[in-house]
Amino acid sequence: MTVDRLSIRPALVRATRTLAEAGVASPRNDAELLAAHVLGIPRGGLLLVDAFTDPQRAVFEDLVSARASRVPLQHLTASVTFGGIDVAVGPGAFVPRPETELLVAWALERPLPSTPVAVDFCSGTGAIALAIAHARPKARVFAVERDPAALEWLRRNATLRVGAGDHPIEVVAGDVTDPRVLGDLDGDVDLLLCNPPYVPDGTAVPAEVAEHDPAQAVFGGSDGLAVIRPVVSRAVSVLRTGGWVGIEHDESQDRAVAALFADAGAFADIAVHADLAGRPRFTTARRFGHDAGRAG
Repeated sequence: MTVDRLSIRPALVRATRTLAEAGVASPRNDAELLAAHVLGIPRGGLLLVDAFTDPQRAVFEDLVSARASRVPLQHLTASVTFGGIDVAVGPGAFVPRPETELLVAWALERPLPSTPVAVDFCSGTGAIALAIAHARPKARVFAVERDPAALEWLRRNATLRVGAGDHPIEVVAGDVTDPRVLGDLDGDVDLLLCNPPYVPDGTAVPAEVAEHDPAQAVFGGSDGLAVIRPVVSRAVSVLRTGGWVGIEHDESQDRAVAALFADAGAFADIAVHADLAGRPRFTTARRFGHDAGRAG
């Protein structure tokens, strides 16, 4: 076998071309991340490596082939970096997206108590819960998920200790729309975050989503608000006075979600936030007067 077949640079060129022809949105990025994964180095370290070994080349080509068939990149690398930590991901769980990190960043800028109670609804892999626990080691963090496959990933990730002296993340198997779930925390939660299923039913989605993300974590009813509506109602109940809530949503739902908060009669400081592309991506609010507008 020639050095050229083993060389990193030609291999990346070929992989990039293969992925581009398959319709992958970021072919060069994905090719480099797969190569770094195979080599066990950071992406920036590729500049310091000349060639694959024979076994490494074979693994890399298999991974490129799988990515060309639109298997999510994160399933192939078995992890995603989110909120400064590595989160294990794979089949059966929704892959955390970078835009959701903006919701976490907003949350961490809130004036929270020194030992806050935080809740991650529709937790999936637990990425949001892990990021909050990582940044706030003294927080008591609850992660709520109902899907059995996603719960396996959540429990696996929740075993990570994300800082000296931190509390373990408390995994709750349950439906976030059920008022009995975390009912014992009503009025005690400082921060509620949620990345629910919000894509309207029937919407065309990329192959990675359609074929690999669980449908129940993607689609949210005819208008995409089937889970968001009851989550707003639960926020009324679980948040303490002055507590904060943030919900991710589709770019077309900003006015509708803001209206849900307003109509609940229990929230101030309602605000819509854009993602890095300038699209409305999540809406936030602060709980006032815990008895006012309380959901029945």
